[in-house]
Amino acid sequence: MGRADARRAQGREARRAKGGGIRRLFTWRKIVGTFFGLCLLGMGALAALYMYVDVPEANAQAEKQSNVYKYSDGTLLARSNSDVNREIVDLGVVPESVQHAFVAAENKSFYRDQGVDLKGTVRGLFNTLSGKGKQGGSTITQQYVKNYYLTQDRTVTRKLKELVISLKVDQHTEKDDILAGYLNTVYYGRGASGIQAAAQAYYGVDAKDLDTSQGAYLAALLQAPSQYDWANATPTGKKLVKERWAYTLDNMVGEGWLDKAERDRMTFPVPKSPKAAPGMEGQTGYLVEAANDEMKRQGVTEEMLDAGGWTITLNIDKKRQKQLEKSVDRQLENQLDRKNNKVDATVQAGATSVDPKTGRVVALYGGVGATEHWYNNATRQDYQPASTFKPLVLASALENESTTRNGDLIGLNTVYDGTSKRPVVGSDTPFAPQNEDDISYDSPTVQRAMDKSINSVFAQMVVDVTPAAVKKTALDMGVPDKNFPERPAITLGTMNASTWDMAGVYATLDNHGKKVTPTIVKSAEHRDRTMRPVDGVGGQAISRASADTVTKALTEVVDIGSGHEANTSAYDAAGKTGTSENNKAAWFAAYTPELTTVVALYGESPEEGGGQVSLTGTANSGRANGGGFPAKIWADYTLGALGGGSDAAFDLQGVERGETAVTETPSEEPTPSRTPSETPSEEPTPSETPSETPSEEPTPSETPSETPSGTPSGTPSTTKDPEDGGAEPPGERPGGDTPLGQ
Repeated sequence: MGRADARRAQGREARRAKGGGIRRLFTWRKIVGTFFGLCLLGMGALAALYMYVDVPEANAQAEKQSNVYKYSDGTLLARSNSDVNREIVDLGVVPESVQHAFVAAENKSFYRDQGVDLKGTVRGLFNTLSGKGKQGGSTITQQYVKNYYLTQDRTVTRKLKELVISLKVDQHTEKDDILAGYLNTVYYGRGASGIQAAAQAYYGVDAKDLDTSQGAYLAALLQAPSQYDWANATPTGKKLVKERWAYTLDNMVGEGWLDKAERDRMTFPVPKSPKAAPGMEGQTGYLVEAANDEMKRQGVTEEMLDAGGWTITLNIDKKRQKQLEKSVDRQLENQLDRKNNKVDATVQAGATSVDPKTGRVVALYGGVGATEHWYNNATRQDYQPASTFKPLVLASALENESTTRNGDLIGLNTVYDGTSKRPVVGSDTPFAPQNEDDISYDSPTVQRAMDKSINSVFAQMVVDVTPAAVKKTALDMGVPDKNFPERPAITLGTMNASTWDMAGVYATLDNHGKKVTPTIVKSAEHRDRTMRPVDGVGGQAISRASADTVTKALTEVVDIGSGHEANTSAYDAAGKTGTSENNKAAWFAAYTPELTTVVALYGESPEEGGGQVSLTGTANSGRANGGGFPAKIWADYTLGALGGGSDAAFDLQGVERGETAVTETPSEEPTPSRTPSETPSEEPTPSETPSETPSEEPTPSETPSETPSGTPSGTPSTTKDPEDGGAEPPGERPGGDTPLGQ
C-alpha cells in the first residue's frame, strides 16, 4: 500500500469514528426522551400559568354603555356617553338564526370546543413574534375574553393570558352567556360596539328585529369592519364581504341551522348609509336633561345614569316638538336682531306643552340651543309667573266658598271695587296695588277683573280668602313653594315658578280639577335596574265646579281680554297673560280641551353671571307683555299641534256665578278713571314700588261682560301691583320682583 492509500484509509477511519459519536449522541431513545421532557416542561409551565393567572374583573370599557333616548314613537332622539356606542342586550333578544350566523362565521365548533383553538393560538403567537400582525384564528370564547377581560395589545403575554382565561371561562360559564358577552362587546365599525348598536347603525332596527341575512352580514363584517363596511368599501372590499356573507350562510346550512332552499332565496342585504349619532345640540340637550332630572327624582342616581345601559323613551311627540320650535322661530327669533340690538340679545324663550288628560309633556322649548345656552328655560324657576297666578286666587275663593267683606259668595258675577291704589281691607300687611296705567274701574265683576287683570280686585280677593288658603290651593295645584310668603302681594305672582310648573297648574284646570303632574319619561328600561314612571294624573286638587268656573272666566280673557292674540275660531281656548315688574318676564298660559301650553319670555343679561333685565324694547316693539310674543307663539304652535284646529269644546259644569249685593261705597275715594285704550293687551303685575309704568294695557270696552248687581267686597290697604301696575306701600315687601299685571 502506498503512502497515499494509507492516508485515505486513515481519513475513512476518522470519519467512521466521528459519525459513530454523533449517532451515539442522537439516538432515537435520546430524541424521544428529550421530546417528552420538553413536553413535560411545557405542560408544567402551562399548569403553573393556569394556576397563576386568575380570571380578572371586566375592563371598564367592556361594561361601559350609552344611554339611548327616543321620541314617543320610538325613533332615536339621542345617545349619551358619545365615546362608546353600546347598549347591552340579553341573548334571548337576538333571534336564534342571527346567533347561529355569528357562530358559523367565527367558530363553527363553538358549542363543542373547550374554548380555545391551540393551532390558531400557536399560529397567532408565531405571527406576533415574527411581526406579521394579528393573523391567526381565535375562538369566540377567546375573542370574548380579549374584549371583556383584557386589552387589544398584540403581545405574547396577552396571548398566553387569553389562552388560560379562555380555558377557565369555558369551564365555568354557559356557552350562551359567552356568546351573549361576545355579541355585546365586539366592535362592528361605524362607532358601534355590541349587536344592538350595530343593528341600529347598519339597518336602523333593534337587534330583535334583525333577519338571518342581515345577521350574516354583521357576522361577516367582524373580520374587517372598516374594509367591509358597504358604504366605504372598495370594489374588492365589497366582493370580499359578499363572499364571507355567503360563506357564513353556507356554514349555517352545513351545521343544520338553515334550510338550503331558504338559503338559495336570500339576497345580499345592503346596509343603509351611515348617519352621525344625534348629539345634544338644539333642543335635544334640554329634553335629555329634563328626562334625566325626572329619573333622578324617581330614585335613579347620577352614578346609575353615568353607568349607561338605559333605553329611555320620552313622551315628546316628534311632530309637536318640531312645531313648537318652528313657532318660536317664526313668532320670535325671526323678529329679533341678537347681534345688533342689546335688548334682543337678552331675550330668552321657554315653553312646556302638556296633554291635560295624561300629564305627558309632548313638547318643550328650552332656549336657543343647549350647546349655546345651557340653562333650560322651560324648567328654570328663577322668574315670577306674574298675573298667570290670578286664576288660582279665584280657584281658591271658589274652593273655600269665600265671601267678600260684606258677605257675598265669590263667583264670576261678584262685584269688587276696581279703584287703582285702593288699600286692601282686613290685612295686617298693608297693600295697595296700582292697576295698569293707574286706571280705575267702576264696580267691575270678577269676570271683568279677570279680563283686564285688575290688580286691586285680586289683591282684595286674596285677603278675603286669606293668603294662607290661597297658598294651600296653589301648592295643591302644583305651584312650587319657592319664595312664596303668605302675604297679599302673592296675587301678583311674586313667587317663583317655571313654565313646566305652570303647565301642570293650568292642565289641572283643563282636567276639571284633577291634579296633573307634567312627566316627560314614558318608560326607562335597563337590564339590571328599574324605574317607576311618574303617574301624570292624580286625585282632585280642586273640585270640578271650581276648575270649570275658572276655565269659563279664562275663555273670555282669550276672546276679548288681554289674551286676544290667541283668539281664533279654530279651537276653544282659555288662558291668562302675565308680565312681571319692570317687564323682566312675560307669560301666556293657556289651554284647549286637548292641549295645555305655557310660553314665557325672560330678560337675562348676557354678561357673566346673568341677572334679570327688562324686556322692554324687544324687537323694537315697546313692552314685551304676555299678550304679545308669548301669546303669538302659543297660538301659532297650538294651531299646528292640533293639525289646523279642533272641534273639541270645553265641557263646563257647575259654573259658579256668585252673589252680589247692593254696591258698597269704597272706603277711599277712587283715583280718577281713565278711558282704557282701544287695543287690548296685558296689564303688568305690580311689585313693591315698580320703577316703570306697568307693562300691559287693559282690554277694550269699559262695559263689564256681565252686569253686576252687587257691591265691591272690601276696603283697602296700599301697594303697587305689577300686572296692572302699582306701587307697593312700605308695609308689603314681597321677596324679589313683584309682577306688574296681566
